Formats: sequence, structure tokens, C-alpha cells
Amino acid sequence: MLIVACVKQVPDTTQVKVDPETGTLIREGVPFIMNPYDTHALEESLRLKDKYGFRVAVISMGPPNAEVTLRKTLALGADEAILLSDRVFGGADTLATSMVLTGAIKKLAEKEELGIVMCGRQTIDGDTAQVGPGIATRLGCSQLTLVDRIEEVDIKAKTIKVRRKLEGRHEVVSAPLPAMIAVLREINSPRYPSVPMRLEAEDTSIVLWDNKVMQMDEATIGLQGSATQVRKIFSPERAKGEILGGEADKPEDSAKLLITRMIEKDLLSL
Repeated sequence: MLIVACVKQVPDTTQVKVDPETGTLIREGVPFIMNPYDTHALEESLRLKDKYGFRVAVISMGPPNAEVTLRKTLALGADEAILLSDRVFGGADTLATSMVLTGAIKKLAEKEELGIVMCGRQTIDGDTAQVGPGIATRLGCSQLTLVDRIEEVDIKAKTIKVRRKLEGRHEVVSAPLPAMIAVLREINSPRYPSVPMRLEAEDTSIVLWDNKVMQMDEATIGLQGSATQVRKIFSPERAKGEILGGEADKPEDSAKLLITRMIEKDLLSL
């Protein structure tokens, strides 16, 4: 049975700056990394491989240099890595991206039974958390998000039980396979590749699928198939706040001071 892990190469957001005139990201000189949430999705895929015998295929949609990120997944233990790269895929929003990824997953499922699609919760460059659910919708499979633990997988019954982290509580959910699982960082600690695995990965070819291979309708992918566009990126501007309490020695006095300030700013009416 197959696990397809979806990963994305993203700019290191700790070093990204926004051009104040154009409102776009300044990408020159910014290193690219594997999306941090996706490292945990890959690690969980590899743990399920070790425990249940799944085969792990990794897919990524991006430019040719995303091959570097995919090669790292092979060094960690993935069985196959496929790069979805074509100019017609470019400019895609989450809708068009999920269309291409779903097409690739369906193509893989033609040769091997699909068990799990593993995704990170979201990407650090988009922060939408929409691609994983979009894939699940287009595949028509179970959708399990905010997963911080996989309790068990029953291969024979084709079911999976996971724990989801909700606000203030957890819930345990069982669902039939195939299933899309979007994981949180708390689910595991990613492993490091061994030197022999790194060397082996350098000699392993990355499979390239362009649209000649995928044969997708160009009206549904890339910029043409995108329902949304990013017009401008900017850092939010917030007014400086006021710290209260220094003028009062008792909690009661601090509370009175807070109420007074709120009335002064017309934030509270009596």
C-alpha cells in the first residue's frame, strides 16, 4: 500500500523581506528550505513505512531547483520522489495547486493501491492550510486535519485512527482508507539522514512529470486555473500599546485604571 507525502520548497521566511514599493517578496539571496510542517509529514510517512510496510512516494510541485529538496527526502528514506514542474503549472493558487497534486496522486494510484496522502498542516509562505483539504475533496477520500498522533492503522480493515488537537481538547477519530492526513509539528521529531543514505540519494534520479506526462486541462491549472491572485504583500502595522499597572499597587487599583483608560478611549460605555 502506498503513502504519498506532499512537500513544498519554500523561501526561508526568517530571511524574507518585503519590497515596500512593489509589495512583493524580495527573493534574491534568500535560501530555500523544505516547508517545516512537511518535514513532519514526511517523518510520519517514514514511521508508518517502518511499522506497517507502506511504500513512500514524495511529490512536489515547483521549479527545477526543487529537485534539491526532493533529493533530501530520498536521503531520509523515501522510496520515490517526483517533481511536478512545467511553466503551465506556474502562478497557481491553492485551488490550482491541489488540482495538479491530485492528478499526480491519481496517476500513482493507477499502479499501486493508495492508502494515505500525508501533508503538513500548512506552508510557511502561504499559511492557508487549504491544499491538503483540496486534495482530499478532489480524491473523494477521508479528510483528517490537525493530527498530532496516529494511534493505529489496520491494513486489513483499511481503517486509520488518529488524534486531532482542537482548542482546549483532543478528539480521537477513526476513518476509512484512503485518507488525507494533515499533521501538526507536535506529531514527531524528524530524523537526520545517514551519510550512506545521502550518498545514495545523490545517485538516484528524480522523476520529472511535466504536463505532457500529466495531460491536465490547462484551464484548470496554473494561473489560468487560479480563482485568486496575490496583489500585494505587506507587514501589518500596529499602534504601540500602553502597559498599565505601574501606577497602581493593588489588583483592584489596576482594574480601575484599566476601566478608566477604556472609557477615555471610548472603548467602554457605562
